[in-house]
Parts: sequence; structure tokens; C-alpha cells
Amino acid sequence: MRVREYSRFDILGKIEKERLQRGWSEYQLAIKSDIPQSTISTWYRLKLQPSVSSIEHICDGLGITLAEFFEEADDYKKNESSELLDIYNRLKPRQRNALLSFLRTII
Repeated sequence: MRVREYSRFDILGKIEKERLQRGWSEYQLAIKSDIPQSTISTWYRLKLQPSVSSIEHICDGLGITLAEFFEEADDYKKNESSELLDIYNRLKPRQRNALLSFLRTII
């Protein structure tokens, strides 16, 4: 049996970030997304995850696609990986071996 992994992507945080970048209130987001403001408030108050359908409505209201909404999580991983590779490539061979040995001990 495979254990289900849950994403660490903060959906409510992303909605809030996008809303605040536009200078919108929850009410304005609700109007543009065609979702009752009480529903949006309840998500935050009870820390509930909106349904995929609701996220699609939010994305429509924000003028972005679902892919763009979830893009940031992947970009963070890519940026983090790129930084690690950049640091690794600047190390001398002896330092690289030491780093790899250290990393192997913590995984």
C-alpha cells in the first residue's frame, strides 16, 4: 500500500498573496470570483482547503490559470536546486567530496 503524500503548497496563503498584490479586499475577490465572501472568510477562519472548483473560480477572478496559481511551488524548488548546483560547482573537488559525505549522513 502506498502512503499518500500531501502537498506543502499553501493554497490559502497563495490566494491571499495574489489578492493583496492586487490591492483587493476579500469582498472584491469574492465578487470577481463569483464565490460568496462568507465562503472565503470561512476558509481562512477554519483553515479549510477550497475545492478544485473553487480554486478555478478564484483563478478566473484573479485572471490567472491553475498552472500559474500552482507554479510558484515548482519555481521555488527549481530556484533552490539551481542555487545548490551553483554553490556545488564553485567548490573545489575536496570540498565537493566533503559536502557529499555530509549530505549522505543526513538522509
